[in-house]
Amino acid sequence: MRRCLYLDCFSGVSGDMILGSLIDAGLELDALREGLRLVPLEGYHLHAEKTMRRHLSATNFFVHVDEERPGERGLHQIQSLLDRSSLAEPIVEKAKRIFSFLAETEAALHATTPDKIHFHEVGAIDAIVDVVGTLIALDKLGIQEVQASPVNVGGGFVECRHGVLPVPAPATMKLLEGIPIYSRGPQAELATPTGAVLLRSLASGFGPIPPQTVLAQGYGAGKNDFPDWPNLLRALIAEPADAYAADDIVVMNTTIDDMNPENFEYLMERLFENGALEVYLSGTQSKKTRPGTLLTILCEPSRTAAMAEIIFSESTTFGIRYHREARLKLHRRVIEVETEWGKVRVKIGTGQERTLSVSPEFEDCKALARNRNIPLKAVYDAAKYAARRDLGDLA
Repeated sequence: MRRCLYLDCFSGVSGDMILGSLIDAGLELDALREGLRLVPLEGYHLHAEKTMRRHLSATNFFVHVDEERPGERGLHQIQSLLDRSSLAEPIVEKAKRIFSFLAETEAALHATTPDKIHFHEVGAIDAIVDVVGTLIALDKLGIQEVQASPVNVGGGFVECRHGVLPVPAPATMKLLEGIPIYSRGPQAELATPTGAVLLRSLASGFGPIPPQTVLAQGYGAGKNDFPDWPNLLRALIAEPADAYAADDIVVMNTTIDDMNPENFEYLMERLFENGALEVYLSGTQSKKTRPGTLLTILCEPSRTAAMAEIIFSESTTFGIRYHREARLKLHRRVIEVETEWGKVRVKIGTGQERTLSVSPEFEDCKALARNRNIPLKAVYDAAKYAARRDLGDLA
């Protein structure tokens, strides 16, 4: 049976709150320590203790850096550290992608490049433990899918190395683009950059608790104990109650008959870059019998306003029709397989406790086909075969 994790972010999210909630839900701290020993990282130790937040029992997770270290670590150093580890390859690759995304976000905010972004040594150790530790924890708990609630970001201002900044801090806000957020409760920073990048990288959807059978639950404590506010992250480890996943999407349509067709390519790129799930064009007949183009966009409800802004800015339309629809979809997860030419990510779709779809990542297949000068179809077929082999799904 598939295992899912639902993170209830009613008081924000941080790396240590995620790990605290998973330990509270049953993850052994020694198992986490054992996994992290595979990373050649020194100068820290882990500690977890039971605590109370507004009369609720929770686990407070700490990463203690043994001594103040004035140095910094760049993205290349962190990725090199991960490459030298003995972690499973999927965990290494996921961790590298998460840190790359974190560095790209910081670089965009400070008008520089990711290779010039450096993390303060103490913060770098903490972030490495939080990111790699979370990936190890999900693997040890057998979690195949992560979902989350909308994120409470808090409010007010926070002091950091760049001075006084509004909450959520700019890096956190950038990382939470496309994710539903709100502000309630304490005037404090509730969502951190590490928590935000983990959510963005791992969660397949955001919304209310889906139909499921809860197997275990845990609470991770935030470091601040606010009066009259439960500063906690709730983790639910569960089995899906439905054979298929379900959510709501928004369908947007507009008919365009007076725009240069060359401009549609750029319009579609902008829509995809800003969170569109699907964008497609259909030929139609417009008013006065003119030939026209029907533009259709599927997006998460939280992205409706962003999609509308792009459509109005980049097209000639004066109006957009939209409505909300329920959607059934296969449960999805991504695995990495080895072919004779290299590694390929493969998306696995399951329903009714069966594998119903095996779809190799097109960009991975294309890169191998170009680099090895072999047919794209050969790479695609090999990746699909390897995935079914690894899943034990060959006839």
